[in-house]
Parts: sequence; structure tokens; C-alpha cells
Amino acid sequence: MAQAFTGPPIWQALELARGPVQALFALPPQARAAWLRERLANPPPALVLASGDGLRLPGRENRSTPAAVLVPVLQRGNELEVILTQRSQAMGDHGGQVSFPGGRCDHEHETAEQTALREAEEEIGLPAARVNTLGRLAHYDTITGYRVTPVIGWIEDEIELVTDPHEVAAIFRVPLAFLLDPSNYRRHRYELGDKPRHYFSVPYQGHYIWGATATMLLMFYHTLLGGPD
Repeated sequence: MAQAFTGPPIWQALELARGPVQALFALPPQARAAWLRERLANPPPALVLASGDGLRLPGRENRSTPAAVLVPVLQRGNELEVILTQRSQAMGDHGGQVSFPGGRCDHEHETAEQTALREAEEEIGLPAARVNTLGRLAHYDTITGYRVTPVIGWIEDEIELVTDPHEVAAIFRVPLAFLLDPSNYRRHRYELGDKPRHYFSVPYQGHYIWGATATMLLMFYHTLLGGPD
């Protein structure tokens, strides 16, 4: 059973260093995308707060399938939100969980940006032409055998989205300020066989955001901390 516990010093450090990230929300709306792009230009290595321990589910020990997700940041007036999805229960891997739109790369020459934009258009009807890709985060290895590259996408103004019901049960939005506040996250421990593992969660208004998605959001936060001032 998962148990919440107090994080290690890196967790405390993340909470104490909010200043550079909070500066984003003080900028005029027209300056925010450029600020994010600059911060994302040199992402740090994958974090120790990610699971990153190489464990895989039985039968997937040697898998590392390239995949990508789009982290869609929507600016409406002065508001910044992140678009998230609730996956359909019919989906085999991570069915029913909260996730970003995304999936595996179609072929070896498809870039992470191409994969993320293609999947977002297929899953939630987000036209690629409406998305300005700002940069990538470090890759994240999932327990199900995917090596995921998160791509940060910027969207201006309101947009109507339509789900593919086979893949997506619902679309919802979360204020970016909430997701960039580490005090909203919880760290949990559980056992996989005889090995301890950890994961993060960040509940929001009835939505349980956890696992890979929560960790990628924390990676986003950490990357913004590490960029130039």
C-alpha cells in the first residue's frame, strides 16, 4: 500500500526556491512565452525525484519504446492553465489515469515534437498550427517500458477541443500556478515485489494526478528553476 511521507532535502529545496518560477506570473502576458522558452533551453538531467530506477513490469524489462507527450500551456488573457486528459478505461497502459496527450513515436525519424503534436490532434482535436513548441524536458522512463520526452507547447487564447472517446474520457484544465507550487504535491512509497518505489501525486478538484504525469510536472518546475535569470 502506498504511504505518504516527508520528502528528502531536495524536496525541501524545491519548496524554498519558488521565487524564479513565480516571476513568470508577474510578467506581462506577451512576455511569458519567451521567458519559458529561455528557461527550457537547457533542461537539467532527469531528476532523482523521478522513479528513474530502471524497474519495469514483468515482461517489459528490456523495453524502452520512444514516446512523447505534449504539455499544453494555455494563455487566456492573464490566466495560464495546463490542459490534461483522463484516459479512457479501454486503454491498456495507464487506462483511466490522468495524462498529457501523447503516445509512442510512429517511426525512428519522427521527432518528439512531431509525435506530441500528432497525438494531441488525434486525442483532443488540438490543431498543430495552434501550438508553439517552446522546448523539451528531460526524458522520463516509465515502468511500462516507455522513454517519454515531454514537449512544452504554448497556446494563445481560448480553443475548442474534441476528444477521441476511444482514447480520452475527459479533458480538464488546471491553473499553472497550482502545478508550479511544490507544496501541492505529495510523495508516496510502495513495494513492487521486494523493491521499494516512490511516486508523486497532486490532487486537484476531484482529479488525481499522479505517477509519471505528476513527476513530469515537477520536472517542468525544476527546469524552470534551473534556467537563466
